[in-house]
Amino acid sequence: MTVLLVRHGRSTANTAAVLAGRSADVDLDDTGLAQAEALPQRLAGLTISAIVHSPLLRCRRTVAPLAAATGLAPTADERLIEVDYGSWTGRRLAELTDEPLWRVVQDQPSAAVFPDGESLAAVQARAVAAVREIDRHLAAEHGGDVLWVACTHGDVIKAVLADAAGTHLDQFQRLVADPASISVIRYTARQPFVLHANHTGERLTAALRPPAAPDDGTDSADTAVVGGTTD
Repeated sequence: MTVLLVRHGRSTANTAAVLAGRSADVDLDDTGLAQAEALPQRLAGLTISAIVHSPLLRCRRTVAPLAAATGLAPTADERLIEVDYGSWTGRRLAELTDEPLWRVVQDQPSAAVFPDGESLAAVQARAVAAVREIDRHLAAEHGGDVLWVACTHGDVIKAVLADAAGTHLDQFQRLVADPASISVIRYTARQPFVLHANHTGERLTAALRPPAAPDDGTDSADTAVVGGTTD
């Protein structure tokens, strides 16, 4: 199974440099709306079987044009929701950099627990479980290779990417998931493969070219190309 991890388009909180967290009223700004409208063209030529998203408004807005273009009914999954930043929610990022916890979040995120919120370790556990469970469900439902979209948030995507790459959560800040970016993970019976990360180009198709047939006796279904062309 292959999942396209789509970060929501640029939001009003992004432009205001505010930690939106689970604030229900944070919407896409004009750039974010344009990014959402461009998503169907970026994925043109791909057969998408399902669209799953965080229940927050900015994710619902991001997948709406894709849902209209594909005729798919998007499904919300609470496990893909943004990090619960607790009392940090709604605060300006410039203020948060002075908090002692900020350094923990940057240098040892596996130990970070947000005040009155959740831990980043818990975020990774719930998000990875969601992606893998949805993968299994779609595989059983469709009986074959499935490509699906999960629209969620930056830290959630980075946590899932870190797991797929076999990287400790303490290194996840080295990964990037810009607004409206697409990251691609293929899950196989043996292990996951990160096909692409933080794709912001016009078309994703080149990043999903089938891997070349292996000449070492391995199963081609378990062979993946890392990277891909951003065109």
